[in-house]
Amino acid sequence: MTIHAEGLVAIVVFYLLILVVGIWAAWKNKNSGVGDGGERSESIMVGGRDIGLFVGGFTMTATWVGGGYINGTAEYVYLPDYGLAWAQAPFGYALSLVVGGLFFAKPMRSRGYVTMLDPFQQLYGKRMGGLLFIPALMGEIFWSAAILSALGATLSVIVDININMSVVISALIAIFYTLVGGLYSVAYTDVVQLFCIFVGLWISVPFALSHPAVTDISVTAKEVIYQSPWLGKIEPEDNWLWADNFCLLMLGGIPWQVYFQRVLSSSSATYAQVLSFLAAFGCLVMAVPSVLIGAIGASTDWNQTTYGPIPPKDKEESDMILPIVLQHLCPPYVSFFGLGAVSAAVMSSADSSILSASSMFARNIYQLAFRQSASDREIVWVMRITIFIFGALATAMALLTGSVYGLWYLSSDLVYVIIFPQLLSVLFVKGTNTYGSVAGYVFGLLLRIGGGEPYLKLPPFIFYPGWVAQEKRHHLTGEVEYFVQQRFPFKSVSMVASFLANVGFSYLTKYLFESGMLSHKYDFLDAVVSKHSKEIMDKATLVSNHDNIILSEMAPVRQVIGASLAGTFTNAEALSDEGEVSPEAFQN
Repeated sequence: MTIHAEGLVAIVVFYLLILVVGIWAAWKNKNSGVGDGGERSESIMVGGRDIGLFVGGFTMTATWVGGGYINGTAEYVYLPDYGLAWAQAPFGYALSLVVGGLFFAKPMRSRGYVTMLDPFQQLYGKRMGGLLFIPALMGEIFWSAAILSALGATLSVIVDININMSVVISALIAIFYTLVGGLYSVAYTDVVQLFCIFVGLWISVPFALSHPAVTDISVTAKEVIYQSPWLGKIEPEDNWLWADNFCLLMLGGIPWQVYFQRVLSSSSATYAQVLSFLAAFGCLVMAVPSVLIGAIGASTDWNQTTYGPIPPKDKEESDMILPIVLQHLCPPYVSFFGLGAVSAAVMSSADSSILSASSMFARNIYQLAFRQSASDREIVWVMRITIFIFGALATAMALLTGSVYGLWYLSSDLVYVIIFPQLLSVLFVKGTNTYGSVAGYVFGLLLRIGGGEPYLKLPPFIFYPGWVAQEKRHHLTGEVEYFVQQRFPFKSVSMVASFLANVGFSYLTKYLFESGMLSHKYDFLDAVVSKHSKEIMDKATLVSNHDNIILSEMAPVRQVIGASLAGTFTNAEALSDEGEVSPEAFQN
C-alpha cells in the first residue's frame, strides 16, 4: 500500500484543527441558553437562539456546501453525457435558500419552534408526526451518507487506503465533536471547514489549470478534444426531466431539519431571513472552484499524468474527479493544502445531518410521543445515543453508494414529495387536518415509489408518459445494466398530488363530519369533531393520556439582536420582531 506522506500529514493537521475548534466551541458555550430556565437539550438543538451573524452565515452556507456539493458538482461537470448544464445543485440549492428565507423562515422562527416537526405534531398529532419523521430521517441519513462517501473517496485518493476504512474514520471524527458540543460545535467548526474549502480549492485551481496535460478549458467547453464538451447540453426530450430535477433541488431543499435548525437558532425571524440570503450567495461562490475542477478533469490528457492512461470516467471513478485532479495535477505542497483541507472540510454537512436526525428523534418521537415526563438530562442522553446510531446508519449507507449525485437526489426525493407539501399545508393553508395529512402522505409515497428508482434497482410499477428503456455498460466488467428512465416530471407531479390530496381530503372529511353525513363516532383520529383531542397538539399544549404539558418553547421567544447585526443595518427597528404575534394567533 502506498501512503502519500503529504496527504497523511494534511489529514492529521486539519482533523486536529477541526477537533480543537469543536471542543473549544463546546467549552465556550457550555452554559449558553441554559440559564433563565433554559434546558440543556434545547441548547444542543438550537444553540440558545443566539447564533451570531458571522458564525450564522457560515453555518447556514455549510448546510449545503459539503462533500456532496463540491464533489458532486465537479463530477457532473466532468461526466461526458451531462456537463455543466446538468450540474444543477449550485443554482438549485441557492434558490432553495432564497425561497426558504422569503416564505418559510419567518413563520417558523416567529412561532418559537424547536424542530421542523413541531408544527406537524402541533396540528396533526403525535402519530402523524411520527410518520413524517420517517422520510425526514431517511433524508438526513441519505444526505449524511453522500457526504461521508465523498469524504471517504477523497481520503482514499490522498493516502491510498481502503475506502471503507476511510469512511468509518471520517464518521467517527464527525460524530465525536457533534457529541461534545451539539449545534455550537457544528456551527463553529463550519466556519473553519468552509474557510478550508475555499482556500484549499482556490489555491489548487491555478496549478491544475497550468499543468501541461490540461488543454485550455475555454476550448474544451465547446469542442470535442478528449471527451464531449464540458458545458454539456439539454436534449429536447430531456427538458421535462431537467425541470423536474431542478424543482426537486429548489423546493426539496427547503423542508430539512438541517436548514431549520439554523433558522430556529437565529436571534430573530428577520435575522433568519438575512442568514438565508447570505447563504444563497455563499453557495454560488463556493461552487465556482468545483465547476472549474470538473472542467479541468474533462480537459486533461490523463496519459500524460501520474494517474495513468485510462481516464477516471472509464475506471468508474468519476465521483472522485475532484481529489484526483488535486492529487495528480498539482504539486505535492499544493496538494497538502488542497486535499488536506477538503478532506477535513467536507464533514461540514454530515455532522449537521446527524445532529438534526437525533434532535428530531429525541424531541418529537421520544419526548413528545412516548416519554412526555422525561427529564432534560434523559433527553440529552437520548440525543447522544442516537447521534451514534444515526451516524452508524449513515456510514453503512455510504459504504453501499454509487454516484454521489445519486444519493443526493434520492435523499431529496422523499423530502420533496412528502414533507414539502405537508409543510405548505401546515403553514399556509387554513383548515387542513390529520385525515388530509395521511391522504397526502400516501398519495405522494405511492406515486413516487411507483416511478421506480434506478439507484436502488427498484423497478417501476407506474410507467409515466414518455418513459424509455435505457442501458448502462460498466467499462471495467463489461456488464450491461438495464433500467427504466422516467422522462415525465413525475416527482413534481407526485408532490402536487400530495398537496392537493391533503387539502382535498381535509375539507372533505370536515364537511362529512360537520354535516352529519358521517357519524361523529367514526372520527377515530379526533381530527374534526373533538375540540379538545387527546391526540391533537392544540395551540401551545401537547396533550397526553393523563397530563397536560405546557411547552415554553412554543411561547413567543424574547428576541436577541447581536451588536454585529445591529451595526449592519441603519434601521435597528427593522430587526425587532416584538410585534410578532404569538403562536396562538396562527391557530384556528
